[in-house]
Amino acid sequence: MSRFIIKLCVSLLVILLATQIGRKAPSLAGLIAVMPLTGLLVLLWLYWDHPGDFALMTDSCQGALLGLVPTVLFFATALLCFRRHLPLWAALAASFTVWLLGAFVHQWLLRRPQ
Repeated sequence: MSRFIIKLCVSLLVILLATQIGRKAPSLAGLIAVMPLTGLLVLLWLYWDHPGDFALMTDSCQGALLGLVPTVLFFATALLCFRRHLPLWAALAASFTVWLLGAFVHQWLLRRPQ
């Protein structure tokens, strides 16, 4: 249980830091939000829980690399929606829908026979 609390606190701290920075420097907060910091935390937590399991680490890295496409689609959709002054709920709904479609393609690509 203590590992879970440590993971939770560190991860929450990163999110809160990005949020606080976003009040003064939104573009810097955006950079922090998409930087490999989240990926770094995931790899650290995976290694902490499964030391030496490089297959797990490899699969995680591959999933993250291919996951960049749906993430880019999410932010591109949000940017277009906000430029058109759509309400927050509409922009997020559209962005999440596009991301979800991209995520289904992502998972299909990872599961198909090589």
